[in-house]
Amino acid sequence: MVKADLVDKVYERVGFSKKEAARAVDVLLEIMKEALEQGESVKLSGFGCFLVRTKGSRKGRNPKTGEEIEISPHKVLVFKPSSSLRNLLNQRRE
Repeated sequence: MVKADLVDKVYERVGFSKKEAARAVDVLLEIMKEALEQGESVKLSGFGCFLVRTKGSRKGRNPKTGEEIEISPHKVLVFKPSSSLRNLLNQRRE
């Protein structure tokens, strides 16, 4: 699913015009990005939690040359699904 698919789903389910649906999706994503940039977590009940973690520096190896290199600390985005979403995904369909 891509952003355009999300816009279509909002358009179908909420009754917004396509332009309003696109704006709603854009605003939601912008709000989430701003919160994550500020180090806040974004928790959506029944869906999951997005949070930013900092990975420390570590030693790595260039696979082409075998040379050892230092990998600098950096931030990564992590998604933890809610238990209800996890259960929904793991249901066995018979």
